[in-house]
Amino acid sequence: MRLDNQLIAYVVLALLAALVVSFLMTPVVKTFAYKVGAIDVPKDARRMHKVPIPRLGGLAIFIGFMVSILLFVPITAEMKSILLGAVIIVVLGVVDDIMALPAMLKFVVQIVAAAIPATHGVTILAFSNPNIFSDSLYWVLGGLSIPFTILWIVAITNSVNLIDGLDGLANGVSAISATTMLVIALLASEAQVAIVMAALVGACVGFMPYNLNPAKMFMGDTGATFLGYILATMSIQGLFKYYAVISFVVPFLILGLPIFDTTFAFIRRIAHGQSPMHADRSHIHHRLIDMGLSQKQAVATLYVISAILGLSAVVLTTGGEEKAMLFFAALCIVAVVAARVVFPKEVKEELHEELEELKEHGHHAEPGKDKEA
Repeated sequence: MRLDNQLIAYVVLALLAALVVSFLMTPVVKTFAYKVGAIDVPKDARRMHKVPIPRLGGLAIFIGFMVSILLFVPITAEMKSILLGAVIIVVLGVVDDIMALPAMLKFVVQIVAAAIPATHGVTILAFSNPNIFSDSLYWVLGGLSIPFTILWIVAITNSVNLIDGLDGLANGVSAISATTMLVIALLASEAQVAIVMAALVGACVGFMPYNLNPAKMFMGDTGATFLGYILATMSIQGLFKYYAVISFVVPFLILGLPIFDTTFAFIRRIAHGQSPMHADRSHIHHRLIDMGLSQKQAVATLYVISAILGLSAVVLTTGGEEKAMLFFAALCIVAVVAARVVFPKEVKEELHEELEELKEHGHHAEPGKDKEA
């Protein structure tokens, strides 16, 4: 497929503009974060850093993104609704990074932000039937389209936020996902989606030097929720709009890592009788660290998984049996890696040893005596 040279030029300019603005604004935002007290102090085992680090880096990402959008993207009614929702998400994130807000309040505001584009044309009307044996190729949502769209946007917004646990992880995974959407948009000649994704990639890359391990600044909820929100809304604009076999699979592939981590976290917490929103230290990145990987190794591993999923999405959109087989092989690789992370042998052996120790202790212990620490 021949690419439009003018579109390529706009994409490159949008990416570079966002990159430069994001990079230059980060030190300014860092100074602001110190002044307002938006500092992440390590106070529990979930934190990987040992010294206080300023948050609010997402504000620099947002500014870089917005400058590029205002310069290169025509502001249609749909785009205006997306940007308005993004502003609400960012304001919420800034306040939350300065003073921790109740989870329910944040959830309600996120629903409001998601409802704005969902009621202004950015809507999932239908997607392909995942049941390949069904006679019906598509599921038309009808009256469920707006609720389903809001659910998708809020879910992806929080999914990206949940993987923001290691230096550079959420930023890099978001950049990879945005790059995948950018490539697919270019192949489909979706100019607006391509330029918006280019701006998002540039904003992420511009912040990256400050966020890679050892991080000098965190993006905070401001950045993680903003990235998730833009990825969710633009996936609707560029992926769910097609009545094609791929319309169900591709968005889930591109955003596969945060979706998998969030889904597994919710299942794990509910199985343990906890609230799905209860914070814990069992996310994929925590498990990689517990397996003995360093922060850099864990982040690189998750970058590779995200890139494989993104490549699979691109391959699938181009069609062809051979490419579909490559897509299937890539998924198998991801499945093996995911299984290794979720159910590592070391964890199983450790649990087995603990059970044996408890059985032995229970058999020999004297009544009334507690187990020694």
